[in-house]
Amino acid sequence: MYMKINWGHKIILVFVLFVSLIATLVYKSVHTNFELVTKEYYKDELVYQQVIDGTNNANKLGGVTTVSSDEQFVNVTLPAEMKNQELKGNIWFYCAANADKDRRFELNPDPSGKQAFDKKEFLAGNYMVKVQWEKQDGQQFYTEQYLTLK
Repeated sequence: MYMKINWGHKIILVFVLFVSLIATLVYKSVHTNFELVTKEYYKDELVYQQVIDGTNNANKLGGVTTVSSDEQFVNVTLPAEMKNQELKGNIWFYCAANADKDRRFELNPDPSGKQAFDKKEFLAGNYMVKVQWEKQDGQQFYTEQYLTLK
């Protein structure tokens, strides 16, 4: 003995499956984590011209800013023109995949233009290292480089 499924049962079955699918999609969309690059997106967009000017100034320098890592440290080296100069600025290790991995530091290079960070302060991942600095005369510089830490 088996029960024969008629067209009314099939319509109800399709309706139940449709409602289940919609409920699953709503649940997943509510629990999806999405992050913006910054919480102050509009304000940052208004001052983006400073980033453009800083990038142009950095490109005019004879050297480039380098970001590298070894077994213990992540090293940021400013161009040779920045040696023995008093600079102020910041370094942002930006991880697009997870804002919890982001790290911001004040720029504080040694006289040779290098700054080292303990690798233990970072989680493994891909970072965009954004270095922004300013000389005493007010000239601003900006550069970005990718860094992968394992």
